[in-house]
Amino acid sequence: MSDRTSRIDDEEALNFHRYPTPGKVALRATKPMATQRDLSLAYSPGVAAPVKAIAEDVDAAYDYTSKGNQVAVISNGTAILGLGDLGAPASKPVMEGKAVLFKRFADVDGIDIEVEEEDADAFVECVRRFGNTFGGINLEDIKGPDCFLIEQKLREALDIPVFHDDQHGTAIISAAGIINACELTERKIEDLTVVVNGAGAAGIAVLELLKSMGVKPDNAILCDSRGVIYTGREDGMNQWKSAHAVDTDKRSLAEALDGADCFIGLSVKGAVTKAMVKSMAADPIIFAMANPDPEITPEEVSEARSDAIMATGRSDYPNQVNNVLGFPYIFRGALDVRARTINEEMKIAAARALAALAREDVPDEVAAAYHGARPTFGRDYIIPAPFDPRLISHVPPYVAEAAMESGVARKPISDMDEYKAALARRLDPTAAILQSIHDQVRSGPRKTIVFAEGEEPAVIRAAFAFQNQELGQAILIGREETTKANMRLVGVPEDAIKIVNARLSDKNSEYADWLYRRLQRRGYLVRDVQRLVNNDRNVFAACMVANNDAHGMVTGVTRNYAQALGDIQLALDPKPGERVIGMSLVLSRGRSLFIADTNVTEFPPAEALADMACETAAGARRFGIEPRVAFLSYSTFGNPQGERSDRIQEAVRLLDARGADFEYEGEMNADVALDPDHRRIYPFSRLSGPANVLIMPAIHSASISTKLMRSAGGATVIGPMLLGLEKPVQIVRLGGGVVDILTLAALTAHDLSAEADNGEQATEDALATD
Repeated sequence: MSDRTSRIDDEEALNFHRYPTPGKVALRATKPMATQRDLSLAYSPGVAAPVKAIAEDVDAAYDYTSKGNQVAVISNGTAILGLGDLGAPASKPVMEGKAVLFKRFADVDGIDIEVEEEDADAFVECVRRFGNTFGGINLEDIKGPDCFLIEQKLREALDIPVFHDDQHGTAIISAAGIINACELTERKIEDLTVVVNGAGAAGIAVLELLKSMGVKPDNAILCDSRGVIYTGREDGMNQWKSAHAVDTDKRSLAEALDGADCFIGLSVKGAVTKAMVKSMAADPIIFAMANPDPEITPEEVSEARSDAIMATGRSDYPNQVNNVLGFPYIFRGALDVRARTINEEMKIAAARALAALAREDVPDEVAAAYHGARPTFGRDYIIPAPFDPRLISHVPPYVAEAAMESGVARKPISDMDEYKAALARRLDPTAAILQSIHDQVRSGPRKTIVFAEGEEPAVIRAAFAFQNQELGQAILIGREETTKANMRLVGVPEDAIKIVNARLSDKNSEYADWLYRRLQRRGYLVRDVQRLVNNDRNVFAACMVANNDAHGMVTGVTRNYAQALGDIQLALDPKPGERVIGMSLVLSRGRSLFIADTNVTEFPPAEALADMACETAAGARRFGIEPRVAFLSYSTFGNPQGERSDRIQEAVRLLDARGADFEYEGEMNADVALDPDHRRIYPFSRLSGPANVLIMPAIHSASISTKLMRSAGGATVIGPMLLGLEKPVQIVRLGGGVVDILTLAALTAHDLSAEADNGEQATEDALATD
């Protein structure tokens, strides 16, 4: 296997960093700067008030400035990415890159600072003078042993977290992997015998953290290029190496590895041989993390023995020890409690958080990173993937809690559940809405949702998550043997979810008789209906819902939207007085927009447009948003005139006649509808602010606009959500993933939770009897 990053040529890299704007980071204002008053508040005279407040209480800087979300990424360029001492200016691309990672993964504002000073004491004094400007300091690419001294002195001098990532980041991620490797090999960490090769910053930090976690000093051997660091050795020693000297007669790495449980390499390519691996204990744990080439490759280890658990620092092998799993989330947790330092308790908490996350079922984003192969906890997956979206809400709470318990937090968190939800919202605009929906579903009666395509692995995993998250009871429609085989494949217990085989169900004949009475005057024969109930899982699932044997259903993964909807409508009708429509929720740049009709009616007439407005407005209210409806067109209030705008104007008149209880207006261009100041030009507009519900003139414009916003505009789109059926049904996009399915399953349950009626009570009664 080859590492993709090694094939990036210099020209590609230079162009990436140069165009379209040089560098990788920029600043943005967090307050409006549109008026003279804004400028006066931001600078003079408005800035005087927070200045006085901070002068009275220095910690007030966290309340009135961006200090609490800023980390300085600092280097002197003496050890750049293994390239060596190339100077402070040359380190700037790396430090900018680190700042980008802080922002991308934890929404922390990293500010890179390159200090042209190689004397350790002078460097410390320089950073000490500006350090407290920031909420934390991340030291990077500083040569050893200066890095030890610099970090130690800055931690003593400053009242904020100081963290040398080259040391502690590697240590934390390695420790997480060691925790899980011990579990898989049924070892206790306090009994582990460890050999660390590489007595630089990272190697010593790994060893120190493992000792803090329980590894006995006598069971840990540190080696450098001269061999074992033993008691009494004088050659090539310093105070940091001496702290880990052991009383042993072993002198070489080969001797140290004989019978050892665990090898941790932070040294050079080829330092370990197959003979050394063969000499290790059963089920050896081998972390060969030299970059770009490990001390020994996984292929070489496999040739030596089959029982090893292997990790490297490379992305093209399983179990990559990647520091991006650590530093963004450690600082996120530290900043959020205004920690004075990052201590051993916080590092251990981060390691345990990462280890715990690796044991959980992975989301689709992780499977995509593995090219569709879904990793599960085991010898080839003991460390979470860097793009696991749960890291932001999983790791910082562990760190914050450890800071609070160890007494270094200035601002303890009182509601940890709310903190976790807030973390998820930082990077995922759907999180706040979905969290609210999930909470409402959990607080109501437990609903039973049918997953029609129950044999599909993605559907099985979504149904399992639906139950595990206590959103309701799931039923899978499928053949038992195939469904259970796929449950085993994705790691879901076979008895965890109820399976119903449509052909063998004791409800089969009952549904067929019921459906025949419904369809007999539409040209369907008895055998046609029986075939549908036997073979079409959408029809069978819809019959379950129609006959109150389930509350709602989810489908669509294996069929296009129109076909799935047609199947469902064989058994389910629209609600009295309503139309079946598709509504999408678009989240973009802090704005929520509901768009309809995205999936059902091709060219809606005026009456249909009015109905769509009413239903979409009601849908927005279910999400807790007061609707302001705009009927969109290529014209605005009759300019220019056109035949298609006539039906939109008629839809507005119909709403006038109905006395609609929400704001609406039209016809209008999209830019007018979304302009908060459009009443300056159109003072007669009935919208009190920018529209948040957009009724499109045709399905084409609705579908194109939502997909364009998602693909080119970077918006997040939930849906389309199906509205107007007599029972809750949602149709996932063709090929939808686990998150899509789970989201629409929750929305299916949410529909009933929000709108209890007689039909729901009948379902409750029927299911209780069953």
